[in-house]
Amino acid sequence: MSVNAVAHLNFRGQARAALEFYRSVFGGQATIATYGDFGAPAGAPGAGDVVFGQVVAGNGFRIMAYDVPGEHAPPAGRTPATRRENGTTITEEPFFLSVRGETVEEVGALWERLAEGASVIEAYGPAPWAPAFGMLTDRFGITWILDVEAGHAPS
Repeated sequence: MSVNAVAHLNFRGQARAALEFYRSVFGGQATIATYGDFGAPAGAPGAGDVVFGQVVAGNGFRIMAYDVPGEHAPPAGRTPATRRENGTTITEEPFFLSVRGETVEEVGALWERLAEGASVIEAYGPAPWAPAFGMLTDRFGITWILDVEAGHAPS
C-alpha cells in the first residue's frame, strides 16, 4: 500500500486563478471542474466556481483546491500575523506549505516565480540549517516555505 498527503486549499472564488498560478510556477497540468460541470444550473450563483481542482507535475509537486460555497470574500493581500520573540520573527499561521528541492538554483527559480505579488517573510538565501531557505505569503494568502535539502548526519 502506498499513501501520500496532498495539501487541499480552500478559496472563496480564487481557486481557478490560484491553480493556474501554481501551474505556472511549478509546471505540470491543471485539472479544474466547476459546480456547473457537476450539474449546477449555468445561471446559479457559484456555478463557475471550482468544485475540484488540482495541479500535478512530473517533479512530484501536487496540490488540490476548491472554492468554498457561499459569499466570496477573497483574502487578497492578506499578510500573516507575525510577532517578534527573542529577535526572531514568528509567523502565526495554522499551516505552511513546504517545497524542498535539491539545489539552490532549482528552488531559487521557483522562489522567483512564487514571489510575484507575494509578501516576503524571510528572504530566500543561505540559512544555518540549509543551503537556502525562504518564506513568503503568496498573492492568494497561502504561506510557503521553500528550502534546499541539506544532508544531516545521524545523531
